[in-house]
Amino acid sequence: MSEPESGGDPQPPSGLRNPAAAVRGAAAGALAAEGVVLLLAIQPMRVVGVELTRLAVITVVALAIVCFATAGLLKRPWAWAVAIAIQLALVVAGFIFHWSLAALGVLFGLVWGYVVHVRRTVSRPPRR
Repeated sequence: MSEPESGGDPQPPSGLRNPAAAVRGAAAGALAAEGVVLLLAIQPMRVVGVELTRLAVITVVALAIVCFATAGLLKRPWAWAVAIAIQLALVVAGFIFHWSLAALGVLFGLVWGYVVHVRRTVSRPPRR
């Protein structure tokens, strides 16, 4: 096999046709999963005896809605910062309402950190 010409268009470092869209898709999937998990977390917390106030439920539902909305807006650069803020808000809500919300915030914060790492890695120019 011969080596590609140096004058041609280089392949993206990831080998994907559209790496930015692939990363946005993974990020949107992570945010959508987080929204679903937040909505599903309300009932188990009630079953184990957590005293959830109306404000706590409204906060969890609002965070889930923001997750779903942000998943659809990831083409805009500011949406990535909003997604990071969601993780921080979930951790803070965990300290206010129940530790399990903070645990979810840490878990999804780690997932989101990995997504941001992949985004930076894929968007780098290829090394020569």
